[in-house]
Amino acid sequence: MKVLLVNGSSRQNGCTGVALAEIARALQEEGIDTEMFFIGNEAIPDCVACRKCRESGRCVFNDSVNPFVEKAKQADGFVFGSPVYFAHPSARLLTFMDRAFYSGGGAFVFKPAAAVLSARRAGTTASFDVINKYFTICSMPVVSSTYWNHVYGQQPEEVQEDKEGLMTMYNIGKNMAWMLKCIALGKENGLQHTENPKVLTNFTR
Repeated sequence: MKVLLVNGSSRQNGCTGVALAEIARALQEEGIDTEMFFIGNEAIPDCVACRKCRESGRCVFNDSVNPFVEKAKQADGFVFGSPVYFAHPSARLLTFMDRAFYSGGGAFVFKPAAAVLSARRAGTTASFDVINKYFTICSMPVVSSTYWNHVYGQQPEEVQEDKEGLMTMYNIGKNMAWMLKCIALGKENGLQHTENPKVLTNFTR
């Protein structure tokens, strides 16, 4: 089993990285493989609604999104981490997730996921809600913890002092490992999720 931990910060080893590393530590203790995926700090094009991915299964932009979706197909769970900017997740991460989930949504279905945020002071719960919406539109079980999924600190060393925040990250990892093992055990015993019907309408028909 393997979990992809996505770092949506522009700083690979910043506060968000500290939070993700603590989750990875807990997962590894439970025998779960982990991989950090840093989306980078270059500009990421937004989705242009060209719908070409519906024909090819790949986004037309050649950046980190397509390699990530390929990795996602083989992954069993996900953690998406972001700093908080103006009470909102990183725009870079949201652009990345827009395109990954639109072009490769099938890679995420029924796989557990968690959102984690880092902030100097506030805006984490609003940001938490934004990222969780990607999971709930894709039939993904949402992994919870023992408090809201965030850490506090303006610098990585300050996050290291947030003992409750780090405990929350650690417990995310433990809870995700438990959920992954439950899902694997169910599959071993013939329990498969049925395909969900999907009907698309607008407000008039």
